[in-house]
Amino acid sequence: MGSLKLHFSQLGFHQNLHMIRYSPPSPIASSARTTKTRSLQICCGLRRAGARKPLWRSRVLTTEAIQAVQSLKLARSSHKLEDVFNSRISRLLKADLLDTLAELKRQNEVDLALKVFEYVRKEVWYEPDQSLYCNMIQMLGENKLIELAEELFSELEKEGLKPDTRAFTEMIGVYINLGMIEKAVERYGAMKMSGCVPDKLTFAILIRGLEKAGKEDLAATVKKECDEYLEDPEKFLKEIERKYVRKLF
Repeated sequence: MGSLKLHFSQLGFHQNLHMIRYSPPSPIASSARTTKTRSLQICCGLRRAGARKPLWRSRVLTTEAIQAVQSLKLARSSHKLEDVFNSRISRLLKADLLDTLAELKRQNEVDLALKVFEYVRKEVWYEPDQSLYCNMIQMLGENKLIELAEELFSELEKEGLKPDTRAFTEMIGVYINLGMIEKAVERYGAMKMSGCVPDKLTFAILIRGLEKAGKEDLAATVKKECDEYLEDPEKFLKEIERKYVRKLF
């Protein structure tokens, strides 16, 4: 029976094995390895990703929301709309339903947006939301639907919400866009009486609207009130004047 001979030289080892000596690791190297080993920490568990963003603030529409918008736009009769609400809208998650409403508003689908808004208000999870009302009032104002905008503003109060600065500013903007200067000034007065503080947007809309309508005296009065509500009124008024002159030319 043949014997199996293994030559170390073939494996790359030194032939003179007796010349190989064992050298124990130095204390310094051993200490360094120990320190390095101890510095390595393995953490297990959930990652710290911070607070999760609310679902209703998603930026990308889901397939369900896109299909819902398309189905609503294709439905031309009240009967077909009812079918869409029963078959698609009723199955949407809260986030998708609110995204559908936002997309309809973005596309200026006023009638459909109002219908979805009413549907949202009937949902079990719905709680009065001032931002939703403000968005709808803004859309109605851009389409010069003043009566509906006023109705929504009243509904906001009926639902127990106290109109904030943005809500008043949106209504002031609606009146200014329609040339209803007296209404805008009245709403501005009601805003201050309610305890809401006018901001830069409020003053910008009101001042430019009054000046455009030739109400220089009223505009001057509002400008004086900037001293009471704004930190740097002079800088703000110069900026407003510069932007207004730029638009004229």
